[in-house]
Amino acid sequence: YGGTRAPTLETLRAIHLRHALTIPFENLDPFLRRPVRLDPAALEQKLVRGGRGGYCFEHNLLFKAALDALGFRVAGLAARVVWNQPDGVTLPRTHMLLRVEIDGQDYIADVGFGGQTLTAPIRLVAGAEQTTPHEPSRLLAAGDGFLMQVLVGGDWKSLHRFELQEQLPPDYEIANWYVSTHPESRFVNNLTVALPAPDRRYALFNAEFTVHRIGGSSERRTLAGAAEIRQILQEVFGLALLDCPDLDAALSRLS
Repeated sequence: YGGTRAPTLETLRAIHLRHALTIPFENLDPFLRRPVRLDPAALEQKLVRGGRGGYCFEHNLLFKAALDALGFRVAGLAARVVWNQPDGVTLPRTHMLLRVEIDGQDYIADVGFGGQTLTAPIRLVAGAEQTTPHEPSRLLAAGDGFLMQVLVGGDWKSLHRFELQEQLPPDYEIANWYVSTHPESRFVNNLTVALPAPDRRYALFNAEFTVHRIGGSSERRTLAGAAEIRQILQEVFGLALLDCPDLDAALSRLS
C-alpha cells in the first residue's frame, strides 16, 4: 500500500482489502500441535516476513497494530461463531474482530474469518445491506449486540454474534490457548486454509479444495494425498512451508 497514511475510511478500505488478498487464513500451527504466539514481534515475523498466514487472533491483532500505528481509533471485540453450527449450539467467544471509529461513525473490520473473511469494513448499523469487493454483508440487531451475515448463493448466512465490550490482550490469550490446544478444537483436528482473490475465493478443508467464483459457481475436488495438498498450499495459497518438516506426515492423515 503506497497511499496516504491519514486515518480515513479510504485508507482503512485500501489496507483492509490488501491484507485480506495477501495473507492467507491458516491453522497449520495448531494442526501440527505447535504453540500460537500473539506478541507483535511473532506476528510480524510469521505473517509479514515468514510467508505464513494465521487465524483470527493473528490476523486481527496484526491488523490492529497497523491501524494503531496509523492513528485510527480501534477496539478489539469478541464473537461467538454460528457459521455451520446446528441450531441451539452455543460456542464460546473465540473469534476476534475490530471496531474502528472514523469521524464519529463506527465500522467493523475483520481480516480473519476464514472462507468468509470480509474484504472491506462495514458500517456498524443494523439492517442495511452493505457491498464489499466480494459478497454483500449485513448486521442484524441481536439482543445486546449484532449478528453478522453474508449473502451466499442468494441466501443470508449467519457468521457470528458479537457485542461491543472491548477485549484486552489477556482475553485473547485465553481464547487463543483454548482453540489452539483443546483436544476437541476444530483447529487442532482439521486443516483450514482460505484466501480471497479479486474475483473468487479459495478454500481448503482437510483434503477438500474449493474454488468459489464470486457471483458464479463453485468447484470442489478431493486432493489425492500429502504431495498434492502441499502443492496447493504453496502454489494457490502462497505459503512458505520450509519450517514445517513434520507437515507431510500430518497431511497424509487427511487423504
